[in-house]
Amino acid sequence: MVDLADIRAATEGLPRSYEVLVRDRIKYRVGQIVYLAVAADELSMGIGFPKEERDAAIAAEPDKFFRPRPSDERFRWIQVHLDALDPTELRELVLDAWQMCVPKKVAAEYFATRGPVGDPEDRSKR
Repeated sequence: MVDLADIRAATEGLPRSYEVLVRDRIKYRVGQIVYLAVAADELSMGIGFPKEERDAAIAAEPDKFFRPRPSDERFRWIQVHLDALDPTELRELVLDAWQMCVPKKVAAEYFATRGPVGDPEDRSKR
């Protein structure tokens, strides 16, 4: 299970990313693009996710993933139960969503110095 502190840790240091409070909901943006939004009750989050992979993810892990509200289904977005995630999986989802919002050059520079999951120790494993 992950919580808001884990989300903050996963997003910390991501270039061009920042946290905002919008109508009592914590959201993470790159510019004006929201790539992660924590539910008001902090039990789930919406996160950027490829639309073409959404149905397969929900079918494969229905206890973890669920559909966004109908008005958000047109976006590259999926909902996730936080109690079904571990910190490593959270970090992977955050990095994937963040990477969809930043220029390719920014993501490439970030991963070149940190490895695929953003941990400085991962550099030694490559």
